Amino acid sequence: MIELSDAARTTAGIALVAATTVATGGRLLYTIVVGRLAATDFQKAFFRAGHAHAGVFIVLGLLCLLLTEATSLTGAWQWLARSGVLVAAIVMPMGFFFSAIGTGRTSPNRWVVLLGVGAAFLVAGLLTAGIGLLTA
Repeated sequence: MIELSDAARTTAGIALVAATTVATGGRLLYTIVVGRLAATDFQKAFFRAGHAHAGVFIVLGLLCLLLTEATSLTGAWQWLARSGVLVAAIVMPMGFFFSAIGTGRTSPNRWVVLLGVGAAFLVAGLLTAGIGLLTA
């Protein structure tokens, strides 16, 4: 049995509470699908992508959080391994949603930069957790 540190337990609790916001994205998609909200094909694609990335990254982030407890990482490396994917679970979906906001939008606005920021956190968190496990 893995015993969680206080920091890991707090982070996991925050992540699970924050995961309820994925339902907001689901509700948005539902209103589009049933025709209550008009959206361009671009917006539909980005809203779906944002919703999917949020859900998958939260699960992956919680897994990384648990696995990080089995490493000898400390300090900023430990934080990155434990929380990097969870940060990506917030930042990357924000990029999808925020860059598609606006009536009739057919291409992303400047918020699309968050996709790259989220991807950087994703890769950094995964690499750090993986290397931490391999060197423990």
